[in-house]
Amino acid sequence: MDSRQQQCVTRPERSTAVQIARRFSTLLAAAAATLAILGTGTAHADTAALYNSAQDNFTSGDEAAGLADLRQLLAESPDDAQALALQAIWSDYTGDVITREMALNRLNGVDGRLADRTRSVFRAIGAAIGTLPNPIPAIAGPQTGIAVLGYGLLPDGSMRPELVSRLQAAWLQAIASPMSPILVTGGNPQNGITEAAAMQGWLVGHGIPADRILAEHRADSTVQNALFGAQMLRDAGATSAIVVTSPNHIRRAVADFIVAGIPVIGATTSLEQLVSQLPPPARSGQRGIYLDTIRTLRLPTER
Repeated sequence: MDSRQQQCVTRPERSTAVQIARRFSTLLAAAAATLAILGTGTAHADTAALYNSAQDNFTSGDEAAGLADLRQLLAESPDDAQALALQAIWSDYTGDVITREMALNRLNGVDGRLADRTRSVFRAIGAAIGTLPNPIPAIAGPQTGIAVLGYGLLPDGSMRPELVSRLQAAWLQAIASPMSPILVTGGNPQNGITEAAAMQGWLVGHGIPADRILAEHRADSTVQNALFGAQMLRDAGATSAIVVTSPNHIRRAVADFIVAGIPVIGATTSLEQLVSQLPPPARSGQRGIYLDTIRTLRLPTER
């Protein structure tokens, strides 16, 4: 084959190779541009879904799964203050002091105020667990309010025996501390009557001056009793509270009022179930206190 024949063969081959190379370069450039627009394609965890799953697991009693959700969330978003607060609180419940302190330390750098409020949860839970049901009234002055928690009314708006028992304990407490303002808290109206209105009427009917009584008509839970009631007590000039409720309710109520920002200096209870409620609750029995304090801390249940 002479040189001209070789040129006839090699030139088309070279031309085809160049075209392929150019097309390949164009495809690479297009792919790079697409990745630049769409991102690298790395999958990111849905932090809202993980937070919601954690809260659902904690509510249903699966702390291990809830904490696993939080670990995954915090691996993706390590400065998520609400997740750090939850991790600290539920690590405390499970006895994992190291994780609790690590979460608190990180939270302190992210949101110092929430870190302080989270620490108040631990103090509140400790105080609540150590609270004993006690039918003997405490002695207090005008800076201490008496907080009486409501109980569901009958459909006609009349009071159930348990609420009457709470009011009897509150009456004794009011007599023992005649200068203390009295908060009655509870909404849940029946037949147009709120729990607070029913309690207020009973106390006035038993000789307590109406101007001593603060009536909070909106609360439909212990958490709201504490949040709404604490604000009313502060507005009335009270700097502490004596909580009055049933023996099987007193520990949750004490914890919630402390987290809501009102120091509790006394806890007066009715006589029902008094003996059975004297022993401190076991760990499993403390779950309700932990759940309540988290809600009183106003950490959202979902995002």
